[in-house]
Amino acid sequence: GEKPLEQDTDSVEETRDLMFALMLLLSREVLSKTDRAILGSILPDVTDSQLMSLLKGLSPEALIKAIVDSLMKIFCLIQPLMLVFEGDGDIDPASWNVLKTLMERAPEECPRLIILVLSRNEMNLPESVAHFKEEAVKVELKPFDRFETMLYLKLLLGIQGEEIEIDEKMLDTVHDRANGCPLYVEYIVTWALERRMIEQDSESKKMILLHDDVSEETAIPRELSNIVLAAFNNLSPTLWDALKIASCIGYSFDAKVYKQLTNAMDLMPKVEELANLYDAFELSIDSNTYKWKHQAVFEAVKSLLIKNQTVQIHGMIAEEYEKEGSTDQGLSLDAGMRRLLARHFLLAEKWEGAFDQYMEAGKQAEDTFNYPEAAKMYEEAIICQGKLSYRPSLSSRLLPTIKLGNCLRELARYEESEAVLTRCLKEVEKERALQISTDTEQMYVLALTVLATLHQNQSKYNQARELYEKALPIARTVEGSSSSLWLANHIAGYAEILRKMGELEASEKLHREALKMREDNSCTELELAVSYTQLGCTLIGLGQAAEAYERHRSALLLRFKYLGFSHGLVSESLNYCAEGLSSLSRSEEGIPLAMHCVAIRKEVFGTAHPAFAHALSILASCFDAVGRQSSAKGLLERCLKICEEAFPKDHANIIPNLMSYGRVLRSMGMYEEGRNIYERAVKVHRINFKQGQKQLQLDTCLKEIRELTEEMEKGPDQRSVFLSESDRVLQHVTDRTVDVDADGTPLIILTDIGRDVDDEYALMLLGALTRKRLVNPLAVVTTLSPSRKRAALSKGSLDALGLLHVPVGIGSAGGVEEGRELEVYESAYRKASASIFEDGMNLMLLSLSSAPDKSVRLLGLASLTDFASLVRNHEDLFVSKVKEVVIMGGLEPLDSHDTLQPDTAYNNKCDMESARYLYERCQELGVPTVTLSRWAVYGCPVSNELFDELCKTDHMVATNLRRVSMTSINELWRKVNLPFPHPGREKLPERCNRKWFCGTFFGKDDIRRDGSASIWDLVTKLFMYDPLAMLCCVDEYRHEFFRWTTKEVNGVIHHFVGVSESNNGVIDPKALCNKLSYLFRFSLRESLQNIEESSN
Repeated sequence: GEKPLEQDTDSVEETRDLMFALMLLLSREVLSKTDRAILGSILPDVTDSQLMSLLKGLSPEALIKAIVDSLMKIFCLIQPLMLVFEGDGDIDPASWNVLKTLMERAPEECPRLIILVLSRNEMNLPESVAHFKEEAVKVELKPFDRFETMLYLKLLLGIQGEEIEIDEKMLDTVHDRANGCPLYVEYIVTWALERRMIEQDSESKKMILLHDDVSEETAIPRELSNIVLAAFNNLSPTLWDALKIASCIGYSFDAKVYKQLTNAMDLMPKVEELANLYDAFELSIDSNTYKWKHQAVFEAVKSLLIKNQTVQIHGMIAEEYEKEGSTDQGLSLDAGMRRLLARHFLLAEKWEGAFDQYMEAGKQAEDTFNYPEAAKMYEEAIICQGKLSYRPSLSSRLLPTIKLGNCLRELARYEESEAVLTRCLKEVEKERALQISTDTEQMYVLALTVLATLHQNQSKYNQARELYEKALPIARTVEGSSSSLWLANHIAGYAEILRKMGELEASEKLHREALKMREDNSCTELELAVSYTQLGCTLIGLGQAAEAYERHRSALLLRFKYLGFSHGLVSESLNYCAEGLSSLSRSEEGIPLAMHCVAIRKEVFGTAHPAFAHALSILASCFDAVGRQSSAKGLLERCLKICEEAFPKDHANIIPNLMSYGRVLRSMGMYEEGRNIYERAVKVHRINFKQGQKQLQLDTCLKEIRELTEEMEKGPDQRSVFLSESDRVLQHVTDRTVDVDADGTPLIILTDIGRDVDDEYALMLLGALTRKRLVNPLAVVTTLSPSRKRAALSKGSLDALGLLHVPVGIGSAGGVEEGRELEVYESAYRKASASIFEDGMNLMLLSLSSAPDKSVRLLGLASLTDFASLVRNHEDLFVSKVKEVVIMGGLEPLDSHDTLQPDTAYNNKCDMESARYLYERCQELGVPTVTLSRWAVYGCPVSNELFDELCKTDHMVATNLRRVSMTSINELWRKVNLPFPHPGREKLPERCNRKWFCGTFFGKDDIRRDGSASIWDLVTKLFMYDPLAMLCCVDEYRHEFFRWTTKEVNGVIHHFVGVSESNNGVIDPKALCNKLSYLFRFSLRESLQNIEESSN
């Protein structure tokens, strides 16, 4: 449904700029800010250091998944497409893994994708993609045999299909010279035709080779380079040199890279001249890559060079870099350029330069978390180091090996990493025994800390701590400064180990020290967010919940500032903020954050990842804190199942989840099951920690086991009273005090949510009105079959909007015949809950009973069956408690009857008998009614821009409602374009045709778009039926925005807005739309703790 991307460009040339293309895709919401950061790992031009720093700690697998996620967003829009990878078989493992992931996902997400990998040499496939050998189509271009050479000669000479053959001697000569290469065949023919050496013999009807007193064998020179390079015979020496240099560089090369590397040699201008005047090279569409136009020319030029000349040329390139790199400005080279430059140093036999470049390439690959590539670069550096003619210093000697071990750790190759790092530590200790210097001390600290980090990853906390306690005092001495980021990182690393071991006071002190160093040394804001997060996690363990929450909130705002809402690090901060709010007894505020974290992590990490399990655990804790134990129990069971599969057996990380699960089971009266869980937690604790470590955790578990055992030993009459989740909700409804002055007008809402989006927008509006204390929702009752599913959707939506205290009940079928279920749209937050009242009528009765007399407004947004039943069966309660009944519906013309009569509006028509009864009894009993008709709604249409604006809050309710709206409006557009009575129109009336649709939603007679296309971007008129009815429940809004028509019946004034199309009753449509927009955004922002507003 989006406009084609090219509509926003002035020319094709503009899209060649990566940054322009990226910003275009961001503006069109094809990509998010998160995608920009991820793509920056492979396209450095589109990112910066702030964004790159966020990738720290991201595993290679997660990074590859994220890269493919971002690429797929683009590929799906532009398929069919072919991705072509060219090289000499030297493709790094990370790139192979990207190709593997692309191919695994393409069948479902981008089926019209072809990946073509070209190589002039045999490709070495890593083990991870070994299956490509069987599954991919391998096309091997072999040399022509004699018959194929004959066919190609006929094609080149234009005699295919004719009764003319190739002379046998000519064929032998050409085939011998070309050696099966079709390009050489072509060059030979071109060369011979230019000299008029080929003609047709009329007698034999064959193409023959003329040779002027020489044999066929000697007519064509054996050195084909003389033929292939004939077009370059008149080149100047400088251009010949450029050809030779280019042949050493390779078959294709990056113009920007070699413009930097060979600036003083003036190579690229000469290459450009050779391309334009001599057709030697061709430039790629992105204007960055030159490729030899003819492979035969490349091979011929390359064959002219002897080894000494090749070494000399590579040496020239290396020397140019050394000159440029030594200037004040220097050169800015990415990892790929470093790798190329290292190759030139290597082929020039300049081992020290090659070592330096491989080290830099490895470092830059590490910085972008491309650990497979980094490991390969460090291995190359180690090889170069072995060829040096002198013994390097200790740091130079061990640094590549330590870095290799670190990369192996990141790749989860723990045994290999431990062997490498232990060997390094022993060598440093051996050197240190001979002499102590700054160099040896720095290397000792590095060797200790990288090995400690490995042990931490392996949950070997004691070993990790011992190593850090050796390293940190030395680091403080060596650095000689209290304001070093290098030192801050070591301090924070040690603090994290202490935190995991339960030594929280010491951990807090160190984290505060590290934070101050980072703040004083202008680290990036995203790195600062890491410090806030680490300190916040420590503080929560110390019970300092208020500061912990503020630290996590600071991290959240910084991350949201730079990243998209759907980024994994944003989800981490959402999770910890939810945990902090729960610790502050504000779990109702934390639940929307935790719900969004679960949704984000499901997308980013998948449902089998520990990060997703942690999000489930935090959400469960929040639900447990508000008495929703059944919901918490299901979440924790799912969490534990993931952890059991993801972690090694009896891993320490599972203990907090076991404790949460045990606590929930106890609160549900499941004492034996709870004790078993706590006993399991004790067992895992003793496996992972020494005596005294994390003692509070162990003591808590043992205390719970004792108390649960005592409960089990009591008789049934002596045990603690257990309330189920539904009983807790019932108790809340029964015991609550309704304060009209403090909390606003009490409201009971009847809704058929899930049929149309406007019901859920009404709940969104309810969030704003509740927070502003203009209304006090006592109950939401769902009607219209299947009302149970509608109740689940209502509860999930209210939870996400931070309205957990609002009880939801299941109402009637709303007039729908038994056994028939109408549509309920999908949402990720629609969940069955034990907190939902099975009897919606009972919920209404309890809610009315708790309210002051004549205070409650009933709001009917659906079939009126349930309200009619309330009046019919509980008339006295209705009369005593209800102040007013507000209905989204319609009335017959007021002057056509003495009393109000419902018209054929949808909500009335669902159960017309109930609608008539409700209006009749309200008038007879003196209960005022307020009716809003469709004409009032038509008087205040909203455009799709409102939906798009609300989605900028990233709230799950807003994004889901826009999705549903887009799907619904596009489906309706498809139906109205079908002729009546096409079965695809389903029950759509004949009047609802294309003309009706265009007039209703576009305000036009017609548009230039067919029925199969999306029309969302053109929609200017959408209607907010139920939110406007909700607004009428607030007196100040009712009088500000609507012009009312009244009718007095039995001495009571009844209000009606939207009498007709010409008298729609809307005073100022623009002001009303603005108010709706403001209230919607207020509701969404408040439920997410005002993240969007605070981060700007």
